[in-house]
Amino acid sequence: MRSRIIFCGATTIALVSSSAAKPADLEPQLKLRQAVWNWSGAYIGGHVGGGYGRTSFSNPYGPSIYGGIVDTPAFLAGGQIGYNWQNNSWVFGIELDASGAVSEGTNTCLAPSGFVVSANCKAGPSFFATGTSRVGYAFGALGHTLAYLKAGVAWQNNRGDVVNNFEGGGLPQEKTHFDDGRLGGVIGLGVEQALTPAWSVNVEYDYLHFGGPGVATAATVQFPSAILPANTTNLSSNYHIGKIGLNYHFDADPKATEWSNAPLYAKSASSVPPIPYATGWSFEGGSRIWLSRGRFQWDHSAAHHGWSQDPSMLLSRLTYHGLDGLSGELFGRVDSPWGVFLKSNIGLGQFNKGNMNDEDWGGAYVNTISGQANGRFTYYTADVGYDFLRDTDYKVGAFIGWTYYGQSSDSRGCVQMANPLASCLRPGDNRVIGGEDNQWNAPRIGLSAETMLTERWRVSADIAYLPWTIFKGRDYHLLRDETTFAEQRDNGGGGIQIEGVLSYFLTNNISVGVGGRYWAMWTKGRGESLCRGSDSKCVEAPPAFARYSMDRWGTFFQASYKFD
Repeated sequence: MRSRIIFCGATTIALVSSSAAKPADLEPQLKLRQAVWNWSGAYIGGHVGGGYGRTSFSNPYGPSIYGGIVDTPAFLAGGQIGYNWQNNSWVFGIELDASGAVSEGTNTCLAPSGFVVSANCKAGPSFFATGTSRVGYAFGALGHTLAYLKAGVAWQNNRGDVVNNFEGGGLPQEKTHFDDGRLGGVIGLGVEQALTPAWSVNVEYDYLHFGGPGVATAATVQFPSAILPANTTNLSSNYHIGKIGLNYHFDADPKATEWSNAPLYAKSASSVPPIPYATGWSFEGGSRIWLSRGRFQWDHSAAHHGWSQDPSMLLSRLTYHGLDGLSGELFGRVDSPWGVFLKSNIGLGQFNKGNMNDEDWGGAYVNTISGQANGRFTYYTADVGYDFLRDTDYKVGAFIGWTYYGQSSDSRGCVQMANPLASCLRPGDNRVIGGEDNQWNAPRIGLSAETMLTERWRVSADIAYLPWTIFKGRDYHLLRDETTFAEQRDNGGGGIQIEGVLSYFLTNNISVGVGGRYWAMWTKGRGESLCRGSDSKCVEAPPAFARYSMDRWGTFFQASYKFD
């Protein structure tokens, strides 16, 4: 009997203890439910971005032997507004965005043979707008990370000119201008990270494609005496754009930094807290290998001779392209307890690939091609900034800084590819015929963002706009009777530098990553080219108007170590 009483008492105590324990056991689960981020609702925000575009000009006079595609690097800034619906971990949404753009590029077009005076085509978008549907998946312990795809319609305003190059006095120099809106399509993908209940940051890639309008071309000369009447060229364009965006979500306290008074990261069977950013001083540094392709272009205007008031009418053009190179670099970033940071990188590379096309007008069209050798390039960036948003797993900041890029190479061989009546060197003669050495300096203004997607995966991105460029160069000619070289200089213009990195932390301090980078700089087109050397005709020539541009893009691999 006594044993039964003891057993019943023990059972009662166990049941009471079990009942009393249930609310305590449920409390973390309730907190977890409160802390899980729900993406449903409206949002509004802003973005900056940049990237690379191409505008193609069809040739109404026959297949082009060269050119026809204008490279158009672009910087853009704008805003977006949207709405999300979430069902379990799936997120569906719609978004409208609009961006102003700074962009301009030129290249040869309408060149079916060496006997037709081709044109200089210029293009550059000034505005983009898109309307898209989005589908994404929220993941992470609390659903704070959203990976998404988007697709929809796009609209652009593209403007430019088609300018007949110097024709030797055969016709009055003419040009046609276009400034048109055009409907197209966009697809994209991105990652968005909820920073607080009210704010999120996203990194996004978009591909945009547009069919183009028909643009009238001026009449042109076909040597020796024929006149080709005015015709129509059709345009099409596409763009690869990277963006950093910051969104404000309505119906949330913009000052809130915690998630419903629950821990920022709740432990679960499949997740642990991410590697945190330090609250005090920290330094991360490492090295990269950059596999890249480069391009440099020098447009020599005919305007200085009095043949035209339009500097976009050309007498000659040198285009260095396909400059595939390999560089190594060091990089580092120092963060302070007050949100101020310093970051920099410095690199050195080389290339022995690529070609230089030397085009000349002033009669028949002449285009020679030369290989590239002994190529070298150096670069650095140095920035100071402030993180206006930061916590244990993210940093978003603005910065100002400076960038430098220098490049040199030798040109070997010289083969005529356009006009059979013009000659250069025999095939197989690969002597050095000249070279190019140029340097670019520019201030940088940009936005930097990085966030931990999971406990070990991190994504980061930098976008910088270059509001002003300082260019200096020297072009060597060795095939003339007297050796000459051209001093090149120009100020103004602009540029874009953009990169993104996906990193994985092998330990709390060591990480490896892969990234992409695109750099472009250009001048206004009112720069000077001064001929120097022992050739009297060269020395007596007046300064020529000139425009200069460069870009380099590619993939890099990195390893870094972080000190906290």
